[in-house]
Amino acid sequence: MRPLTLFTGQWADLPLDALAAKAKAWGYDGLELACWGDHFEVQRVLTERGYVRDRWTLLKDHGLLCYAVSNHLVGQAVCDRIDARHRAIIPPHVWGDGDAEGVRRRAAVEMIDTARAARKFFDAAPAAVQRHLARTGRTIVNGFTGSSIWSRIYSFPPNLPGEIDAGFADFAARWRPILNGFAKAGVSFALEVHPAEIAFDIASARRALAAIRNHRHFGFNFDPSHFGYQGVDYLAFLREFGSRIFHTHVKDVWWSTTPTEAGTFGGHTEFGAAGRAWDFRTPGRGRIDFEAVIRTLGQIGYQGPLSVEWEDPQMDREHGAAEAVAFVRRLDFPAAGQAFDAAFAEKRRASGRP
Repeated sequence: MRPLTLFTGQWADLPLDALAAKAKAWGYDGLELACWGDHFEVQRVLTERGYVRDRWTLLKDHGLLCYAVSNHLVGQAVCDRIDARHRAIIPPHVWGDGDAEGVRRRAAVEMIDTARAARKFFDAAPAAVQRHLARTGRTIVNGFTGSSIWSRIYSFPPNLPGEIDAGFADFAARWRPILNGFAKAGVSFALEVHPAEIAFDIASARRALAAIRNHRHFGFNFDPSHFGYQGVDYLAFLREFGSRIFHTHVKDVWWSTTPTEAGTFGGHTEFGAAGRAWDFRTPGRGRIDFEAVIRTLGQIGYQGPLSVEWEDPQMDREHGAAEAVAFVRRLDFPAAGQAFDAAFAEKRRASGRP
């Protein structure tokens, strides 16, 4: 069975020790550690003696493991058009004086440092985690890339000739050196395909891969919730990019089958507001066909964690996180070791019949 983890990004207001105690009580196997709050502090990993040991001791004391870390917020700043919003989500040393190009360059350095920190952290992992990483063949940092062309998603005023191509070229110019840094550390980057990133559906994911010349240390953190309400075939995404599905988030989304007041773009409403066309939901309460997702993950040979990214604007988060455990436990199953009718074939061979 695949490990069941909880992504800590939505819980960064809690100290890791407090969250770990809750996650164990809810029934999780481990945590996917976010690089914000006090959960996984990149520079402390690299500079403080004992920090890595103390993180693993904390997890062990709660009976938990970790199979991936995530640095979405800093990754967002690598390609974005920087403004005051970014100051609220990135570390002060990355923001610096706020000069946009300086922020982007410092974010790139921090992402390479994240790969180095992940290497150091997982090199000190317990044997069970080491066996898992050996089986999957990768050490993973999940995250975002940002995008200089997200504001051009609706081409009006009409996009200038070559403007979108230039955006993908900018992504490649900024991320190939980062990915080379990941390769040097023996770590892979998994982009969560998501609105506001360079890749947000199948077509843009293809272009992103082409832009970085199919860098072998670049793949995807699959999250079906970001495809469903867009009308994107999330199972087709798995089938097309199967070998590059490095990590998986279990997050659900509901979307309306009838016209609504606020459409796919959200109408500048808050999540959970009445009249929206879609909202994130606790796993099992939206429209994602997770039975099909699990079976397709099996077909592509995915062995990594199933990591719950819990978001539901109408549900108490602790209730939702606990409910998600039961849902995913019922959902997942071991892969078949042989065809279901193999016994009949064996009986025919034993009898000498064709």
